[in-house]
Amino acid sequence: MLRSETAAKPERMQQALKGLRAYQEAERPAPPEPMPVVAELHGARLRDYGGDGAPLLVIPSLINPPNVLDLGAERSLLRWLAQRGHHVLLLDWGDDSVRRRDMSVADHVEQVILPMIGEVGEPPLLLGYCLGGTMAVAAAALAPSRAVATIAAPWHFTAYPPEALKMMADAWAAAQPSVGALGVLPMEALQSAFWNLDPARTIGKFEAFAEMPPGSPEAQAFVRLEDWANDGPPISAAAAREMFEGFFAQDLTGRTAWRVGDRTIDPATLACPQLHVASTTDRIVPHGSAIRSGEQIALAQGHVGMVVGSRARSALWEPLSAWLSLQAAS
Repeated sequence: MLRSETAAKPERMQQALKGLRAYQEAERPAPPEPMPVVAELHGARLRDYGGDGAPLLVIPSLINPPNVLDLGAERSLLRWLAQRGHHVLLLDWGDDSVRRRDMSVADHVEQVILPMIGEVGEPPLLLGYCLGGTMAVAAAALAPSRAVATIAAPWHFTAYPPEALKMMADAWAAAQPSVGALGVLPMEALQSAFWNLDPARTIGKFEAFAEMPPGSPEAQAFVRLEDWANDGPPISAAAAREMFEGFFAQDLTGRTAWRVGDRTIDPATLACPQLHVASTTDRIVPHGSAIRSGEQIALAQGHVGMVVGSRARSALWEPLSAWLSLQAAS
């Protein structure tokens, strides 16, 4: 990728390599202590962030760790929501996907999320990020919920550009030997596919990092985000197969053909209120792939920027909190 993007300008290659080396050698402060575990099932943990009011169950994606939602004191959506009066409970998938190697995405909903909702003790508000939002909608269709909100959740996979769908198909085909041998999809295989969705940006961000003063707040934020984006446990073979073959290749969700247990999931039929937040500049989950029922918020920030960027609080956190408070009160 580096060669193809900088073939005409070798000085750009040197700049990107300089940025990559700076990223590799950057100091990492100790991460915050994990919040207490109040329930555990199949290697997944329910973590309590505190806060008063109605319970808010937050479901992150299976693909990366959940810490993008809790990057630090000033960039933690979860801690901010808890301070605003929401009782925040995070479903942390943990790093033991091998234990769940036979669970599809639908199985994760049925065998992990639904029992965790039962642990909450009352119908919660549901909030899902990325694939976690797709799963949150399924959970809302199967269990009593006060409301469901999603952030950058894919649903209509035919809205992905044809070249992106082909790249995903190629990545899945190339990963088959590893998946067959290990029973899981290594995170590196999926990450390389995401890099190729926007190769120019992948190279450009390391060029820009090369010019950031080491240790500056801007540089520290970059390192935290890159560490999150390049981290994560492998994905169970069954979940990976459903993602690539069921979602990207067949658009089961968009065609209203995705079954969880004995139910076909259709967001238009949910009994609870819905809010779906999508970005017009998201290259990971294109705006057109978002769920189209319920209330909508369209932002002009990227897949990650809408959650942790400099405008995240005013653009996303505050309207999201206001909507959740309204649903909790009603």
